[in-house]
Amino acid sequence: MIGTALIYSSHDRSNTIHNDLIVQRALRGRDNQRILFLPMSETIQNGSELERQEYSYSRFDWFFGFYDHLGLEYLPFYWTSSLRKEDVELLWHYLWSSEVVILGGGHSSTGLHRYKQLGARFDGEWGKFGRILHERRQRGLLTAGFSAGADQLCEHVFRKTYDGGGDTTGFGLARNTMVTLHHDADRNGDLHYAARRFPDQRVFGLPNDAGLNVDWGTLPSGNLWQVYEFIVDTSWTEPTDQFHIKTRQGAQIEHFDSEGRHWSFRGGDMLVRIQSPDGRFDEGWMTSGGALLHHGSRSPSRFNSVGEVLASH
Repeated sequence: MIGTALIYSSHDRSNTIHNDLIVQRALRGRDNQRILFLPMSETIQNGSELERQEYSYSRFDWFFGFYDHLGLEYLPFYWTSSLRKEDVELLWHYLWSSEVVILGGGHSSTGLHRYKQLGARFDGEWGKFGRILHERRQRGLLTAGFSAGADQLCEHVFRKTYDGGGDTTGFGLARNTMVTLHHDADRNGDLHYAARRFPDQRVFGLPNDAGLNVDWGTLPSGNLWQVYEFIVDTSWTEPTDQFHIKTRQGAQIEHFDSEGRHWSFRGGDMLVRIQSPDGRFDEGWMTSGGALLHHGSRSPSRFNSVGEVLASH
């Protein structure tokens, strides 16, 4: 599956996520082989606006450096309070054109405010950053979100489930979706609560190292479709990190619906959701052990594949 949003949680640069889904996607670029890394969610530390952002980027660029000989381009763009109009114009150019963009970790609300405030401050358009992300999606480019960035690419940041204050509206590249990051199964109660409170959302818990490869659009019928491919990455083998890599301990991607039904998804599983424009029809199907099941009832489906579901609606 060629997704347009990759939302994920990881401890370090696990290979399945970072090579197979991010670097190789950039190297196959149509117009460039560029990865733009945005660490703007990092908070101020020791009075420095850049210290945490530069550290965040350093945890990625060592990995990207292995691909210099293949022509991979990679660069960060840092937020500062002294950005000028010409600086932000360069950001809009890279954001619109880069084959892959990564929204980095940190504090979800901090980054969300900075991304939106840049459009408002320099162009009088609070939603400009998000609009460009959706233009990227429509052009088939990949936007990845790591940790806080994954939170921001969803419909709402997960904070909305327990704190209604402030701006909790994400960019919606994974529409009608909410996630917890660095998830442990002992936090499944948080997922269950969120699913009951927001029944229109698909709610997932992403352990280290796991993610959702997502794409969505409109069918000829006018119905909306969204497909999730579940990524469970066990490729990071550094012995000192074993405690943090929950997928190597058998963790899967956790999911609850509003009725309290629980699923655990493995790598390679898929979920497809079909919604009518008025919201009256809202159904899902998922793969499990090679079979296609109805999302709600878990009963075998009359459809044989995700592609058949899409073609039939």
